[in-house]
Formats: sequence, C-alpha cells, structure tokens
Amino acid sequence: MAEASSWPTSQYFKLTHPLPFVAHVEINRPEKLNAFTEPMWLHLPALFSYLAASPSVRAIVLSGAGPKAFTAGLDVQAASTSGPLVQSGPSPSPSPSTPSPNPNAQQQPYSQPTGTPYTTQKPPPPSSDPPPDPARLARQMLTHITTFQHCISSLETCSKPIIAVLHGYCYGLGIDLSLCADVRIAVADTKFSVKEVDIGLAADVGTLSRLGKVTGNESWVKDICLSARPFSAAEALQHGFISRVVEGGKEGAMREAMEWAGMVAAKSPVAVQGTKELVNWSRGRSVADGLRYTAVWNSVMLQTDDVGRAMKAGMGKGRKARFEKL
Repeated sequence: MAEASSWPTSQYFKLTHPLPFVAHVEINRPEKLNAFTEPMWLHLPALFSYLAASPSVRAIVLSGAGPKAFTAGLDVQAASTSGPLVQSGPSPSPSPSTPSPNPNAQQQPYSQPTGTPYTTQKPPPPSSDPPPDPARLARQMLTHITTFQHCISSLETCSKPIIAVLHGYCYGLGIDLSLCADVRIAVADTKFSVKEVDIGLAADVGTLSRLGKVTGNESWVKDICLSARPFSAAEALQHGFISRVVEGGKEGAMREAMEWAGMVAAKSPVAVQGTKELVNWSRGRSVADGLRYTAVWNSVMLQTDDVGRAMKAGMGKGRKARFEKL
C-alpha cells in the first residue's frame, strides 16, 4: 500500500488506507464545520492527482471530520478579509445569509456559498489612484474563478471511483464537491442548501452545470437554486441527487461506504477505471458517439489478462480473482 508520508500533505485533509486499495480522504477542519479556505481548495488537485496516479489506490471514500458537517461550504470570515475577489462596500445588516459576529457562530452552518467571495469591510478612504481598468479586473476574476473550478473538478477527473459520505450540513461547496464524486450517500438528517442567490450571485464552480445532468430534473434544480431553500436527504434521494439514505448516523454511512469501496477495489482496476471513464465521457454526447468511443477504448483494454482471471473466478474455476496493480 502507498505510504501516507509520500502524498502532498495538508493539515486540512487526512489521508488513510483503511482497507486494501482503498483510500479515505477526510476533510479535517471540524472546528469550523469543515468550511473551506482558499489554501484548502487549491490543495485538491495535488491530492487527487496523487491518488489517481497511485497504483495502491483503486477506490476513494470522501467524508468530513466531526459529527456536525460534511462541509458547510466556504469559510465566510476568511473570504471576507483576504483574496483577489475581496470587494469593498457598505457593511450589510445582519441577515440569515450574513455570518454572525457572535464567537459561537462557528457552531452554526455557514450559509455563504462557494464561488466569488464577498466582503463586509467598510469602504476604503478616498484615493487619488484611478479606478481599476474593468477589462483587467475582469481578467483577474476570470482567472480566479476558473482556477477554483479546476480545483473542484479534480475530483471528477480523478480516474479512481469516489464515494462521498454526506452528513450534517452539506452547503454550497459541499454540493459542488459531492457532485464531482461518482456515488453519493447521505445520513438521514443531512441538510442541503445551494445559497448563492442569497448573496446576489449565480453559483459558479459546478452546481448549476452538473446538478441537472445528475438528476435529470431541471424544474427541481431551479426550485432549490433560485430559492436557496434547504432540502433534506429524503428529498435529495427522491430527485436522484444521492444513491441512498443511510440510517445509523455517520458511523452507519461510513460502514456502508467502506463496504462499497472495498467491493469495488477488489475488482479489476482496468475494468473499474474504464467504466468510470466511459460513463463520464458519454455524458452529454450521443449514444452513437459513446458506442464508438467505447469500442475504441475496449479494443485496447480487452487485451488485459484481467478478463481471463475474472471469468475463471466467476465460473468457480479457482480462487477469488486477484488483479495486478495498475
């Protein structure tokens, strides 16, 4: 198995190997409800590129540390004080979408969504400098947003299958991240919300582009995204956002996720990774295009020894199939 010491370390992500060929990535900022700061999302591509390249990893479980949240989204306080998109403006009045200054506010879900951060700073003193050129400012924003999008998409482009275990609060960035996973399961009391419209912007790092494709229900997607209303795990299941609702709390959901990951990791990595590639590639393309790409893909991959080993094991001719690292 791969040694955890060889991966790109971060204090905000814990990497373990609880089962053969299974990696567990845990968002590790429970004191802030696993809310994301910029260094955290910038670390995602290195982490998932490492997992994609590791021959000792065949399946990945993604979860959030602590009992209260998968992730509450963006860390509002951090986004409000630094970063290239900090905008000056009047301090807003307290509202449901504005973080409370109460020191106990960290125990509440962050309603600030992912995407373009905003600020509650007071206007700066008058300056004699000319205002920033709109084209150059737009270019800076474009770079920031597309970098953010790339970081979140690194889960989707990872060649290894990912199962996300959702519990507690799954707000904003939590929905973006989980949509990039291959399978999503949720604890019965998980609370979901897409909050971007509450701060005056359209979600910009994946939810609006992926959620409709995942659920096939544009009316429901517009319902929750235009209103920013919370919705339950039962509603998420009803509309196909998650695969199943798990009883038994986070512990029960983690057991199911590990069982699923272990089952997948025991199969041919050629077959599993090829299946993820083909399903992802075919999304948004015609059936004819998907069939053609599958034919070309398998014209190479069917030459693997894994096919013979799996067929013999399936017919009861020998022990359970064991597959070489890929």
